[in-house]
Amino acid sequence: MSNLPNIEKTFFMIKPDGIKRGLVGEIFSRLERIGLKLVAARLIQATEEQARGNYPGTDEWMTAMGEKTLNNYNHDLKAVKADLGTDDPLEIGKKIYDALVNYLVDGPVLIAVWEGNHAVKVVERLMGKTDPTVADVGTIRGDFGFDTPQFAVKSGRIVFRTLVHRSDAADEAEREIEHWFGDKYTYLGDYDRADYTGSYEAFI
Repeated sequence: MSNLPNIEKTFFMIKPDGIKRGLVGEIFSRLERIGLKLVAARLIQATEEQARGNYPGTDEWMTAMGEKTLNNYNHDLKAVKADLGTDDPLEIGKKIYDALVNYLVDGPVLIAVWEGNHAVKVVERLMGKTDPTVADVGTIRGDFGFDTPQFAVKSGRIVFRTLVHRSDAADEAEREIEHWFGDKYTYLGDYDRADYTGSYEAFI
């Protein structure tokens, strides 16, 4: 990896719904067009262990997820209990955790590592907000997302499909790369993109 300041790696995943909808090329092309460099990628079937390890899974985290869900319902406990079978934040969080795991193991996922100038923030901007109804047009979720929390619940699902996943910070990217790639990770970024001027450093 380049030793220039601000050049960093970020972990990126196309989730099962993104794979099943045939969006790999479209999504990757957006990352490439903005100047990011693909340095590792694998198509895998996630194990339950890998999926569970993608989230903190603590009682505090699950309670926070439950509280977030209650807020989405405007604390209409009757509606929450009717849809989810409980109005207890921790129990709701446990259901969400299990549903997130089931979502990630529902089909193959494409895991990748991208490198570039402020890669973490650049990918965050390209992905758009989680809820596609408020994601900007031109972002991945704004252009291709259609599932929402409300639609998911009414369809018998607790979590909604969000197409992609990214790292929130450079240190988190390192953890996620290790978690998802393990000993199969090989950095393959020692090449010049054809559209770079002379070299990677010259492009930056």
